[in-house]
Amino acid sequence: MRQPVFTISLDFEIYWGVSDHRTIESYQENLRNVPLVVERLLKLFTDRDIHATWATVGMLFCTNKTELETWVNVPDRPTYTNSKLSNYSIISAVGENENEDKFHYALSLIRKIIKTPGQELATHTFSHYYCLEPGQTAKQFNKDLEAANKIHQREGNRPISIVFPRNQYNNEYLDVCRSNNILCYRGNYSSWIYKPEAKSTESAWKRMARIADAYIPLSGNKYVFASEDLPGMINIPASCFLRPYNQKLSFLEPLRLQRIKSEMNSAASRKAIYHLWWHPHNFGKDIDKNFNILESILDHYELLKKKSGMISMNMKEIYERFENL
Repeated sequence: MRQPVFTISLDFEIYWGVSDHRTIESYQENLRNVPLVVERLLKLFTDRDIHATWATVGMLFCTNKTELETWVNVPDRPTYTNSKLSNYSIISAVGENENEDKFHYALSLIRKIIKTPGQELATHTFSHYYCLEPGQTAKQFNKDLEAANKIHQREGNRPISIVFPRNQYNNEYLDVCRSNNILCYRGNYSSWIYKPEAKSTESAWKRMARIADAYIPLSGNKYVFASEDLPGMINIPASCFLRPYNQKLSFLEPLRLQRIKSEMNSAASRKAIYHLWWHPHNFGKDIDKNFNILESILDHYELLKKKSGMISMNMKEIYERFENL
């Protein structure tokens, strides 16, 4: 990269992304406010000229339950050992369409993302597929990715970037992506804290370390560089998960913001990438407080843009620049 880059990727999934560990009732405020959050993010990104990647679960594209059932009534569904991980198991509880059920459908929002300048619509797999959980296979992942590509193409979009649900992947699954013309992915930062693994085997200590790392530099300053880890596959590792505002930890917010800004400074001085990511539903509670934090980060980006020439790019744009170097 000839210039430092600030990039944002969003895991757009609504309830499909949390169905295995949350009920709708327990997370209703966050889910209900996703349309408001998406609209507000698109306006903010437009006003600030921020380019972002929206990695979107394919099931959100469906217009109604009949269509959804058609898409999911296929062989080679994921055979997770833990059946709760499969979104195919909750289809019967889904509403009829987006007007009735905004927790499982979002085509109107997807179309707004497509129409907004600087926004890339990427894939987050079709069913929020977990690549490292026991029981499923690479063949099943291939079928899932084929479905994701087809439903994107129905909207005139051909995704070249992927964000793996729960950031789970390995080289075998990257090969499947490459065979489906997915050429760019958000990898994990190179620290044991962020090493990809199944949630079922992840220790509580590792999860606690990631939380602590948001406030103190356990893993160092997380600026990153794009790399071709496999032939034809560009890795744009994550730098930081923008955790939602937490009232209990509000006294630590200045420390968290300072950590992010310090990492952005390091990226700017080294002409590297700072890759921020989160889920729109993370902002669904304490909306104004979450947006105030984001605005502060974008203010710092504007400062680095003037001082160091930092530019905003989505993942696809980074891939295209990397390929042309």
